[in-house]
Amino acid sequence: MGGPAPRASVGSLVECFLYDLGLVTAMTTVTVRVPAKVNLQLAVGPPRADGFHGLVNVFHAVSLYDEVTVTTDLGAEPHAQRRPLVTLSVAGDSAEHAARVPLDGSNLAARAAHLVARRSGASHPVRIHLDKAIPVAGGMAGGSADAAAALVACDALWGAGLGRAALMELGAELGSDVCFPLLGATAVGTGRGERLDPLDCRGRFHWVFALADGGLPTGSVFAEYDRIRPDAPDPALDPALVRALAEGDARALGAALGNDLEPAALSLRPGLRHTLDAGRGAGALGAIVSGSGPTCAFLAADEGAAEKIAAVVAASGACARTVRAHGEVPGAAIVAGH
Repeated sequence: MGGPAPRASVGSLVECFLYDLGLVTAMTTVTVRVPAKVNLQLAVGPPRADGFHGLVNVFHAVSLYDEVTVTTDLGAEPHAQRRPLVTLSVAGDSAEHAARVPLDGSNLAARAAHLVARRSGASHPVRIHLDKAIPVAGGMAGGSADAAAALVACDALWGAGLGRAALMELGAELGSDVCFPLLGATAVGTGRGERLDPLDCRGRFHWVFALADGGLPTGSVFAEYDRIRPDAPDPALDPALVRALAEGDARALGAALGNDLEPAALSLRPGLRHTLDAGRGAGALGAIVSGSGPTCAFLAADEGAAEKIAAVVAASGACARTVRAHGEVPGAAIVAGH
């Protein structure tokens, strides 16, 4: 995105003036809650010339959330003079998962903050705290969700006023899965997954997610997919899945779930077959590896069925733990700010 950076907003100029006068020392904080996603259909085409794969990716936002809190000290030295623009910290439901989150410039949330700063002209340092419930490297776009939340939080914190279209543009620059958490609900992604069109989804669907120990790198899964599927056709949206969503038919949706990356994930982590079998045996309407894995997703007939599936899969020893959620839910939203 060439060209000079836009001028700082009037609000940020006033803040800098007050800082220079020594009148601003208070902390300003914004917290954004952002959902996980499950892929209802992930159709993967052959590699493109740019190295990406063409995708038809049906995203469905579920009630498993990270919270991203961005805090700036207006009394601190601006980034250009002293401190780094972004420092990161992390906590979460699983210490083992949280320990795998990078806390350097490679973190997508940090990169999101830098993009908003470049676009808005902001320069005061921020602290980004990630409170994680979405699995790390689990195929549910936790890192992408955090990046989306950081875009929203930094836009609000710095008074950038970028708007939905600009944030979606920055999301696409960060990665294929970053745009969807900004939108939420249910949508089909095409291209490399960043071009989104909402899909009609009626009713509430109940999910169980079986979380695995350790992650499964997305790049490795795509490489294995290319090895075992060298003749992959162009991807296409499944009309049966679209119809099941529009009718709110959980049984039809379970039958229509599909993930072209699942054989590759199972090749790299054969133990996931046991996880999928445990969920099916417990009465799941559909069982699927979520995205690139290793999280497995089970669609239940109702809340009671979800409770049973979660208990049976957890007791089977086929996963580290299970969590329940429902969908669809809205995308990233500010839940606190002062």
